[in-house]
Amino acid sequence: MRQAIVVIISGILGVLGAFAPLKAASAEPQKVYTGIYLMNVYDLDVNEYSFYADFYLWFKWKGDRDPTNIEFVNSIEKWGFTQTMFHDTALVLPDGYFYNGMRVEGRFYYSFALSRFPLDRHSLDIRLENVIHPVDSLIYVPDTTSVYQRKDLVIPGWSIEKSTITSHVNFYETGFGDSSQRADRFSNCTFHLLISRPWSYFLLKLMLPLIVVICASLGSLFIHPVYIDARTSLPIGGLLSCVFLQQAYSSALPDVGYMVLMDKIYLLSYLLIAAVMFRLILAGNILATREGHSGEGILRRDKILAILFFVIFLLGTLALVIFA
Repeated sequence: MRQAIVVIISGILGVLGAFAPLKAASAEPQKVYTGIYLMNVYDLDVNEYSFYADFYLWFKWKGDRDPTNIEFVNSIEKWGFTQTMFHDTALVLPDGYFYNGMRVEGRFYYSFALSRFPLDRHSLDIRLENVIHPVDSLIYVPDTTSVYQRKDLVIPGWSIEKSTITSHVNFYETGFGDSSQRADRFSNCTFHLLISRPWSYFLLKLMLPLIVVICASLGSLFIHPVYIDARTSLPIGGLLSCVFLQQAYSSALPDVGYMVLMDKIYLLSYLLIAAVMFRLILAGNILATREGHSGEGILRRDKILAILFFVIFLLGTLALVIFA
């Protein structure tokens, strides 16, 4: 009797062992190959921290879980958001994969970090996530067999560097008020479009006017010290011009609680003009208190000082661009 029980138990364990690999295999998450083709990016608004995007999105998968029930995590203005499916039901491809997709157009949120303005670079993100199946049931895998953007895509005022797709896990550390619902993880697929401002914007539209103002202010050191009124008028005009130029570009930026790169360059400019003004005052006092002083020696030293100030300004700007 005891031997019969042992045989029966051994048989049951053998059957369970035979089904164990099948059970483990069924527990694997369903892989969904996800691709995107970006058509247009427009109305990129740094002040509103948002942009509009128009793109195609598709899925290829094997399994009974529908991957098209998605939510765009960083989408805003839901009332203007459109999602048009390719097909009412998924197609079956010759290789056995299910296939479906959609065309999407809407506004997306992106937190622009402007500390490097006007040499800032940004990765515009479009994030999608399944709203039904957690990561242990379904995961999105980037489809690397296709291009990600239209070849002639242009964003006025920006240079497009590259585009990529990545997949990661998004963990919600809450049950959303339902004590019976545990915190769970969901697969997240993110499209990145890396853009940057062209150097021509920095050099021609921002730095060139500033350099002209700096040169005009330093020009006062080339005027003979006896013409004190003409000497002081140049840096005073340069100071006012710097203030107006800084306000011009600042009006196009949102209110941030830190100094951007261009602010630091203008701070250097203010210090330079202040140093010029201090030198002019010092030279004027020397000329006024020393009888018979022609001012030629002061003029020679001021010319050397002007060249030195300009070199310091260029090196300081270069250091800010590299290290700030």
